[in-house]
Amino acid sequence: MGFISFLENNMLSCQWQNLGMECMGCGFQRSVIFLLKGDFFKAFITYPAIYSLLAMGLILGLHLKFNFSAGHKILQWLFVLNVIIIVGNYILKLI
Repeated sequence: MGFISFLENNMLSCQWQNLGMECMGCGFQRSVIFLLKGDFFKAFITYPAIYSLLAMGLILGLHLKFNFSAGHKILQWLFVLNVIIIVGNYILKLI
């Protein structure tokens, strides 16, 4: 539990939050911590794009290693999906 405690105590500060606003990445660090603790639902609620970002990172790593023929297309669609989720979540926070 030492690594998770370290992450909780040393989270990066957000310059936008210091100005009293939320950014599109707000919640990502807490979501990763919830994921490491095994609280998958809370991780999703905190930052809805967490799983699609992890999937994109995994597929990117596999594509770089094995050079899949359709890997670039899958990555493009995952990128678009992530942008939609992140921007949509940001807009919902503003409402």
